[in-house]
Order: sequence, then C-alpha cells, then structure tokens
Amino acid sequence: MIDKRVADLAAAVAGIEDGATVLVGGFGDAGVPNDLVQALVEQGAKELTLVGNGAISEVVGHGRLIAEGRVRKFIASFPKGRGSKLFEPGDASESVELEIVPQGTLAERIRAAGAGIPGFYTATAFGTPLAEGKPTMEFDGNQFVLERAIQADVALIKAKTADRWGNLAYTGTARNFNPIMAMAAKRTIAQVSEIIDPDPLDPEYIVTPGIFVERVVAVADDLREEGRQ
Repeated sequence: MIDKRVADLAAAVAGIEDGATVLVGGFGDAGVPNDLVQALVEQGAKELTLVGNGAISEVVGHGRLIAEGRVRKFIASFPKGRGSKLFEPGDASESVELEIVPQGTLAERIRAAGAGIPGFYTATAFGTPLAEGKPTMEFDGNQFVLERAIQADVALIKAKTADRWGNLAYTGTARNFNPIMAMAAKRTIAQVSEIIDPDPLDPEYIVTPGIFVERVVAVADDLREEGRQ
C-alpha cells in the first residue's frame, strides 16, 4: 500500500505550478488549511486561479494568497470579510479577476467535477448579472442557467485525522467544502491534526477515501488569523 505521508509542509506543496487552478477548503475560518496556504505562498507559485467559499482576511487562508499577489482570478461566494481591504480601489488586489458564484452553485460546480459531470442547469442567478453570457434552457416552463463544473489541478484541504494511506476523517463544520474538493482535483493535499499509525482509520469514520488523496501532512498547531495557536 502507498504511504501518503510527507515530512513537512514544503514537501506537501512541492510541484504546484504557476497558473494552476487551486481549490482551497474552508467556510469562514472553519476547515481552512491555513498552513498549506502559507507553504504555497513560500513556495512561490503565481498566476493562480483560486477557488474557495471566500476570504475572511489578508492574514491567513485564501486572502493571504491574494494579498501576496499570487492570484490571477478568484472564484468565490464571499470574496472578502468584514474589515478586509481586499479588492478595494487602491489595494493591490483590485486587479484580481473576480467571479462571484452563489454558494450552493459553487458547491455543486465542485461536486460535479468530482462526479465526472461537465455541467448542470440551475435556476439560481437566472435573470441576474451572474448569468450573463451563459447558456439558458427552459424546463417545464421554468428558466435555468448552465453552470460548468470546476475541475482543478490541486486541492488544498484540511481534515482532523488521517492514516498513512490518506483516508480522512473530519470534525463538525470543519468538514464543509473539503470532501467535495478532494474529489474535484487532479492532486489533493491534506493538512491534518493527527496521522494514526500503524492501524488504518475505522472505515465507519472515513469521509474521504485515500484514493482521492496524494499527500498528507500533520500539523499539530495550525495557523489562525490571530497567530499560531
């Protein structure tokens, strides 16, 4: 069996190329792989297309990559948090291309990629600026918008526990986007609090099977906005 463990964060993000499409898990400050994101900042990849629920600040997570000038395009439902300067006139991030996607649609676009579905129709956003330029179709007298799946090069996700084969278990709301992102990328890299060894995770608790995960790195004290906890 393949051992998915890597020694450190630098090894975890090695090989992520300029111009890659990167999914980053999390909802607010729950389940965000902040340490992996910081490692990607230090690794130096740029011109990224970043996909995530949103950025809460410039200090950690999605906003950190944007503030460091590594992102060309950001696909999100909530691109900035309260008090953030991201995307404001005069801020360096104002030149980043933004694609705003309703939250449910964003989740389904990611899930669809993992399921091998190239696109789907939804009534959400029909008749609004978010639907401009997209094909539409009528079903049973109602209008729907075609949304394309988001297939990524890399997914950076966070889980609570892993085994050496890359099977993952989550805790509470920290689960959020992480499992569907793990299935929607060519390469999934997971940050976890604990890697159990030598026994595998109990199959009853596995949410993301190791077949979707390429690398796992243990981070005992994860980064938070207020500093290392």
